[in-house]
Amino acid sequence: MVKIRSEPLELKTLQCLRVRMELSEQEEQNLLNLQQGYRGECAFDRRVENLGNHCIILNDLLLEHSNTMFQLDSLFITQQKIYLFEVKNYEGDYYVDGDRWYMKSGKEVKNPLLQLKRSETLLRQVLQQLKINLPVESYLVMINPHFFLYNTPIDLPILFHSQLNRFLSKLKTNLFPLNKNHKTLAELLRAIHIEKSPYVRIPDYTFEGLRKGIFCNGCGRPMEKVNRVFVRCRGCNCEEVIDTSIVRSLGEYKLLFPDRKITTNGVYDWCGGLISRYIIRRILVKEYDLVGNSKNSYFIKKE
Repeated sequence: MVKIRSEPLELKTLQCLRVRMELSEQEEQNLLNLQQGYRGECAFDRRVENLGNHCIILNDLLLEHSNTMFQLDSLFITQQKIYLFEVKNYEGDYYVDGDRWYMKSGKEVKNPLLQLKRSETLLRQVLQQLKINLPVESYLVMINPHFFLYNTPIDLPILFHSQLNRFLSKLKTNLFPLNKNHKTLAELLRAIHIEKSPYVRIPDYTFEGLRKGIFCNGCGRPMEKVNRVFVRCRGCNCEEVIDTSIVRSLGEYKLLFPDRKITTNGVYDWCGGLISRYIIRRILVKEYDLVGNSKNSYFIKKE
């Protein structure tokens, strides 16, 4: 595997913001959709992790062709062809009527096959530009075992949960050693991958406008200091070592405010004054280098 999957920036940011501000109904729904989608993609990754060395897997590629961006959930490079997978984690009963998809309630949803077809077309054009002649075979993977699609035409390129093992077993028997051209292709695709998506939807926020404190990594409720070693969640009563909670909160601080300097007072305020400046500074000195020796001194990550 050349490009592993990581939690999307939009998802990580919304999860941090959720406990520190009120999200709108639309933002909450976006967060839930991102969480469900990411869980589905990770479930797919677990199913394909044993394919062996004769398959290069590239996850979450964001590419551009003719001023049009498109994202590929998973792309497999094999000796004979390229496989493209669009992974959906839909749950419940849906039905098909022509090119339209509906929930059982009658609410229409986007047809994911149209998204798959668009991505396949753009990928072929990118490959043509790179002078790559490998054929492309694409599939929509419905990873959730609790999904059912009524009226499904038999010729649709869909892999349901119950079909995935059989498909992967067949694929594995047709994998053969790759050559340097396959590896070069993987590096080319990785090189033209766009790191930052312009479509990230994040609400406006400021340091002053967010709730301060240390929040439970499980239920998201505020934590309180128990003693010099532990903090405890006020909601689910789970405990966490203070050092761990500070490092975790600092990660959120850096994610939400990447341009803000890391200072003892800044982290103290971010944690709502729950932990002493002495302990915060001790933790910062372990992980970071101090720049300056005045009131304006700050910390940077150690090389």
